[in-house]
Amino acid sequence: MIKYRSVKIILIILVIILVYILSAVLPYVKQPDVTAHTIQNTDINNFYGDASVCDERVKIIADNGEALSERIRLIAHAKKEIILSTFDFDTDNSGKMLLAALLNAANRNVNIKLIIDGMAYSSGILGNPWFMALTEMDNVQLKVYNPINPLKPWTAMGRMHDKYLIADRTAYILGGRNCFDYFLGDHNGYKNYDWDFLVYCAESKSPDSLNQLIDYFNAIWEQKDCRLSGKRRIFKKHNSVSESRTELKKIYDNMLTEHPEWFSDIDYKKITTSADKITLISNPTGIYPKEPIVFYTITELMKNARQSVSFHTPYILCNDWMTERLTEICKKVPEVRMMTNSIANNGNPFGAMDYRANKSKLLDTGIQILEYDGGISYHGKCFVIDNRLSAIGSFNWDMRSAYLDTELMLVIDSITVASILQSEMNVYEKDALKVTGPDSYDLAEGQTPQVISKRRKFLIEVISHTIYWARFLM
Repeated sequence: MIKYRSVKIILIILVIILVYILSAVLPYVKQPDVTAHTIQNTDINNFYGDASVCDERVKIIADNGEALSERIRLIAHAKKEIILSTFDFDTDNSGKMLLAALLNAANRNVNIKLIIDGMAYSSGILGNPWFMALTEMDNVQLKVYNPINPLKPWTAMGRMHDKYLIADRTAYILGGRNCFDYFLGDHNGYKNYDWDFLVYCAESKSPDSLNQLIDYFNAIWEQKDCRLSGKRRIFKKHNSVSESRTELKKIYDNMLTEHPEWFSDIDYKKITTSADKITLISNPTGIYPKEPIVFYTITELMKNARQSVSFHTPYILCNDWMTERLTEICKKVPEVRMMTNSIANNGNPFGAMDYRANKSKLLDTGIQILEYDGGISYHGKCFVIDNRLSAIGSFNWDMRSAYLDTELMLVIDSITVASILQSEMNVYEKDALKVTGPDSYDLAEGQTPQVISKRRKFLIEVISHTIYWARFLM
C-alpha cells in the first residue's frame, strides 16, 4: 500500500511538471504568417535615400573596448535624458562601469529610463544593491519587460532582445551587445565579438531613424507587459545600497583618472560618415508569437540584390519557410554567403546542435557557408547588400528572433558605410573555414578546424536526443 501511494505521488508530480511545461510551450507553437498588410507595405525602395535629405551620420563600432568607451562617453556628456534598453545587464567590471556612469548622470539631474528584459531582471538584477544604488534615485526609472511569473508559465517565452542607448536625443548606439564583460571592454577570459552602429543626429532637421527608435521605445515603455520596478524606498538608504553607491562613485573617479580619453569632448561629425538614409526595422512588441517582420523585411531586401549578399549570424535555426526564403535569395542573387560559428566555436549549444543537424539543408539552398572557428564566439548580426545597404542589430537567424523576441535591425543606405562594414566583416571571413559539405571544407594553407571536446560533443548529443523537438524556442 505504501509503495502504491509513493508511485501515485510520483505520477502526480510528473503530471504537474508536464502540464507546467506544456503551458509554457504550447502558446508559442504556432508561428504566425506574414500578413497581407506587411507584404503590401514593404517597399524596398523606401530603404534608399539621398544624402542631401538625410542629416544623420554613422560610425561602426567593431571593437569591444571601443563599444564600452563610446557608451561611457555618451552617458558622461548627456545633459537631459538617457534611455537604455538591453536584454541582459550584469554587475561585472563593464556592468559596474556603466552603472557608475549612469549614477553620475543621475546626480547631474539627467533623467534616466532603463528597460531590461524580465529574464535578466529575475536572474541578476532583482534585489541587487548595485542596481538599487541607481534605480532608487528619484530621476531614474526602471521598467522590466515581461517579468518572470512562475504562476503564469504561458508568458515565459516572449523576450525583449533589443540593445540600444540614446543620449539627449542627439546620438544613439544600437547593435547586438549586452551590458557586461562578454561584449564590452578589453577584458581577459570568455568574450563575444559583436557590432554596433553609433548614429549622430545633433544637427538633424529630420532625424528619421532616431524618431523611429524613440517611437519604438515609447511603444514598449507604455505597454502593459512592461512593469515599473526599483522604487522600494525602504532600501534607498540600506547599508548595502549605500555602500554600492559609494563604490560606484569610486569606480567613476577611477575611470576619470585611468581613461580620461573616454570623457573628452569629441566632434562626432568628424568621426562619423554621412548616410543617404537610415531605417529601423522592428518586430512587434508583444510577449506572444510575433509576425516575423524583421526576417521578412531582411530577406525581401536580399532577394532584390543585383550582385551580392553577405551576412553574419552567430546561430542559424530555420523552419521550412525560412529555409525556402534563403533558397529564393540564392536563386536570384549571383553571390550569397553566410558566416556563422563552427560547431566547436558556437557559444550556444542549442545553436551548435541545430546547425549540425541541418547543415545539409542549408547547403542545399545554394548558399556559400563560412564557419568562424577562431576560438572566441562570434555574436555579430549584420549584412551587406550590393556594397550599398548595410545593417547591424540584434536579430539572429533563428526562429526565436523571427517569432518570439522583440528585435531591431538598423539598415543604412551608404556606399561608404557598406564598404567599411564589409571590410570589417572580411577580417573574420579571411580566417573562416569554407564549407563544401556537411563534414568537409576547402581549407586554406595552415587552416586546421577546432576539435570538438568530448564534453561539448556529449552535451550536443544529449540536447539532440532530448529537446530537439523544442528547436522553435531556441
